[in-house]
Amino acid sequence: MLEEIDTTEAPGAVGPFSQAIRVGNLLFVSGQLPIDPATGEFNSDDAIAQADQCLKNLVAIAAAAGTTLANTVKTTVLLTDLGHFAGINEVYAGFFAKPYPARACFEVSKLPKGAKVEIEAVIAVGN
Repeated sequence: MLEEIDTTEAPGAVGPFSQAIRVGNLLFVSGQLPIDPATGEFNSDDAIAQADQCLKNLVAIAAAAGTTLANTVKTTVLLTDLGHFAGINEVYAGFFAKPYPARACFEVSKLPKGAKVEIEAVIAVGN
């Protein structure tokens, strides 16, 4: 059974998809853009600050589902410039501890709304 997770503590979906879907003990969180839910706008034009906001949005959605980023199984990080990889890793490390989740990171030509970073996650719930 699919359970939609929706919170005002993270930005709403910018298309026909859910913030997250829970299936059993797994939470599939849609890619998070660096949108500040309080303003509905990007928090910054800086890629590092954008990554921080993306991760804060993941925290809020995880909390709405009754879990935390400590239970993250996998993330996917999309960047428009891999030149920001090291700086984004520093921010990322502030949100996760060992055992770190599995991760893929890709450089893409464009992201929605002109974002420089987008991050999605799969998080365990109820463990």
